[in-house]
Amino acid sequence: MSPSSDVVTIVGAGMAGAACAAVLRAAEVPFRLVERGRAVGGRMASPLLHGRRIDVGAGYFTVRDPEFAAVVDRWDIAGSARPWTDAFGVLVPGEDPGTSAGPTRWATPNGLRSLVRALLDGIDVDHEDITELPEGDVVLAMPDPQAGRLAPVPDAVDYDPVIAVVLGFESLTLPFRDAAFVNEHPDIQFVADDGARRGDGAPVLVAHTTPECARAHLQNPESAVEPVLKALRELLDAPAPIWTHAHRWSFGKPADHHASTYSIIESGGRTIGFAGDQWSSTGPPRVESAWRSGTDLGRALAALRV
Repeated sequence: MSPSSDVVTIVGAGMAGAACAAVLRAAEVPFRLVERGRAVGGRMASPLLHGRRIDVGAGYFTVRDPEFAAVVDRWDIAGSARPWTDAFGVLVPGEDPGTSAGPTRWATPNGLRSLVRALLDGIDVDHEDITELPEGDVVLAMPDPQAGRLAPVPDAVDYDPVIAVVLGFESLTLPFRDAAFVNEHPDIQFVADDGARRGDGAPVLVAHTTPECARAHLQNPESAVEPVLKALRELLDAPAPIWTHAHRWSFGKPADHHASTYSIIESGGRTIGFAGDQWSSTGPPRVESAWRSGTDLGRALAALRV
């Protein structure tokens, strides 16, 4: 279906695209939401693995923005999200485990993707791969390298790849609670106790590789399982898993961030907006910055229609 030129086409149904769609719906601006993947969520993916939803992208989210906090309060009341922990372990090869305090991290009982679905309640999503700009105004809610295939991104930022390796065990004893940052290791940089994160106590770990490890295994993500297993044996004395799964993120994490929450350009007689977690004026990219970006861009586009 070709949208009319009055319709804003939002490409990407992750957190930024969903937030933008929610704003346009409230402002009664006609739009169409397109996602090339089989499910919404983007890098907040929570596939069903061995009977459980498991977060293989973003591991948690934090709350700083007062307006986002109001959204999170509604999720909390609905039971869609819960405060998880304000302290992560710290693992360094050859050293005793430590602990690092920080902001409250939030988790979800049904995977982070469920929050994107909540924002999109009642909004239709067309699943197709957009290879050229559609007619009319467009929102590109995606990593800059992907958006750059469709339109020139102002001051585009680079991305690092990540491979998320999920491991299921018969039982598991860990030297940390909830999750741990891994420093000075060549292959992994973060590991989460998914049973603690989900709240069901399942013996499942999710490990995120370093960018260097991911680059070495991008063409065959399953080949990253063995170095991750080796790292977990070294750091955690982890037992042999009973199953594993590897998920490739070619554009896993922004290596930098923009100084504004979104951008709008005019090109070929149309307005093109850019949004995503990389559009983060307040610091490193986060789930919260993706929501802020999509929300701010949606409001800016709605204002242009007045």
